[in-house]
Amino acid sequence: MRIAFVLSGGASLGASQAGMLQALYEHGIRPDLLVGTSAGAINAAFIASRPPTPNTAGDLQQLWRGIGRADVFPANPLTAGLGMLGLRDYSVSAGSLRRLVLRDLELDRLEDAPVELHVVAADALSGEEVLRSSGPASDAVLASAAIPGVFPAVQWQARLLIDGGIVNNTPISHAVALGADRILVLQAIGTGPLARAPRGVWASGVTAMFRAITRRLQEDMARFPDSVELTVIPAPNIDGIMPIDFGHADELITGGLRSARTILAQTRHVVPLREAA
Repeated sequence: MRIAFVLSGGASLGASQAGMLQALYEHGIRPDLLVGTSAGAINAAFIASRPPTPNTAGDLQQLWRGIGRADVFPANPLTAGLGMLGLRDYSVSAGSLRRLVLRDLELDRLEDAPVELHVVAADALSGEEVLRSSGPASDAVLASAAIPGVFPAVQWQARLLIDGGIVNNTPISHAVALGADRILVLQAIGTGPLARAPRGVWASGVTAMFRAITRRLQEDMARFPDSVELTVIPAPNIDGIMPIDFGHADELITGGLRSARTILAQTRHVVPLREAA
């Protein structure tokens, strides 16, 4: 049995996946391969080189608790202004996000990960999905998280890569193609209606994009092979938290932990999948 964890994108909402991972590891469930998009790619890269234990989930939770908006979206009127004038194709420098990724990334290259690691990006020119399974890990993760119009695209070979969430935010299809028999989806973005409209240009744009791309999950679930066992851990139902709001990590982690424990208690055929290390 090849077990895959599929980690969706979701910007700040990705904190919930750290709670979900705690529940999975508590049940002795650990992956043979990881497929992540955007924030999910960051989380996947973090756990790919670490033991599949609750302690690792706890370390990831601490990382999320220490992130503020300025660590990801630092305000710089000059950069934003140049972007608005069309002199740059982004409004936020990726320097802060790169430092954040490099600080906790224990991999130089994707193919060196102890747990098989794949991240999804999109070709900025063609719109094609690009699955990165080899090459520099930091560049691959940053490309997967490069929200168009916010962060600069990342050069890879002859391609310019941007956030994979715009083409496949929950990459179940890649996990199936990679030979997974059991897939556990860690969904960071809820599919229910918003409690309130987002405020601000960035919040409105990012939220609208994320709401649109959640449709792909339902489509994939309808067409994946019956031979593959699929368990979806839904995003916690917490009203009012926008994807660029990094001030609610505790709530998201607790909600993700609760959501995963509930699903795993109900889905007994996948618990435990394997003895804990």
